[in-house]
Amino acid sequence: MTCHDVTAAEPKTAETMSGRGLSPPMALLFALACGLSVANVYFAQPLLDAMADDLGIAPAAIGLVVTFTQIGYAFGLVLIVPLGDLRDRRRLIAGQIALSAVGLVIVGTASHAAVLLAGLTLVGVLAVVVQVLVAYAATLATSEGRGRAIGIVTSGVVGGILLARFAAGALADLGGWRTVYLVSAGLMLAMAVLLLRVLPRGPKTAMAGSSYLALLRSTAALFVEEPILRERALFAFLIFADLNVFWTSIVLPLSAPPLSLSHTTIGLLGVAGFAGALGARNAGRLADLGWAQRTTGLSLVLMLAAWAAIACLHTSLWFVVAGVIMLDLGLQAVHVTSQSLIVAARPDAASRMVGGYMVFYSIGSAVGGLASTMTYAAAGWTGVCILGAGLSASALLVWVITASRIEAPAGCASTP
Repeated sequence: MTCHDVTAAEPKTAETMSGRGLSPPMALLFALACGLSVANVYFAQPLLDAMADDLGIAPAAIGLVVTFTQIGYAFGLVLIVPLGDLRDRRRLIAGQIALSAVGLVIVGTASHAAVLLAGLTLVGVLAVVVQVLVAYAATLATSEGRGRAIGIVTSGVVGGILLARFAAGALADLGGWRTVYLVSAGLMLAMAVLLLRVLPRGPKTAMAGSSYLALLRSTAALFVEEPILRERALFAFLIFADLNVFWTSIVLPLSAPPLSLSHTTIGLLGVAGFAGALGARNAGRLADLGWAQRTTGLSLVLMLAAWAAIACLHTSLWFVVAGVIMLDLGLQAVHVTSQSLIVAARPDAASRMVGGYMVFYSIGSAVGGLASTMTYAAAGWTGVCILGAGLSASALLVWVITASRIEAPAGCASTP
């Protein structure tokens, strides 16, 4: 097995040949836009009980809020993200973010459960602008700095996921759960205007001139052509199901007696998770050095160990804090590594590769969210922890099976 198999030496693109790379300020702007956009998908998790009380949704069914959002996200990944390889990414990104504001207003003003679910589905569809941004950042970066660029931008994604819970809890305590979505709508509209002004005009896209149907067919074909995409998509399904098993149910035992914590306090767990995510910023750099498989394996072990700490919820909340840091640190490292590998394999199809990979992220998130609330209703927090640990163990088993076939030999890594 050669270094070529791991780092996926790539054909030159207009971006990589230019040598411009992605400037640090622009990478940070991409990260901020990603964080604000992805937060819209996760605001609901600490607000599930308030939504259920307000709109008369049964506790066992409130997990549908997460599921419908993720279903919308999955459709967006299939139908919108590939357009980044066909259309002007600058306008595509600004348009999606502006339309997201409309969906957020629908959610924030919903008076019936059906309207809420429809609005959240629309929010999910448009939130895939995150993947268009990640793919755009990857193509603007130089080949030797691609993993690092993806790491910075994806840190914004994970930061948005985690801090969304704290922001949602704090705003809900101040003005109710609807305030969360209305405030986010204003922020998204402002971000759309900013990005339209400052995003660079990219070169001609890979499939410019092709039909939309040809674009979708080529996306499906990538799963046949690229084994790394299939393997990393399976990891995405398992690790994001794992993450959502925790975050969908944690509000239920923490908000109930004897703990009876406020939404703001519960949201602080997101800050703990963000600390773990920051520690994984260099995962993309490790992928650039050829250590992707080792990073993945160690990260999955960390995610499995996290559930031992999380299971101690009723012993001490500090165990839960430690478990959140471990869980999100491991997930961030696997996720950044996966995106670095699949984009390196086919930089000419960056949007389609990222979109296809993230479909499995969305499906896993939806399955994990629904399974979590159902498991909690049937078996309590112990059942949730067993479910989460089982998903972590399954991901680790997949790594054991696949890593020996595709790991680079010693001394293969390049130097910065």
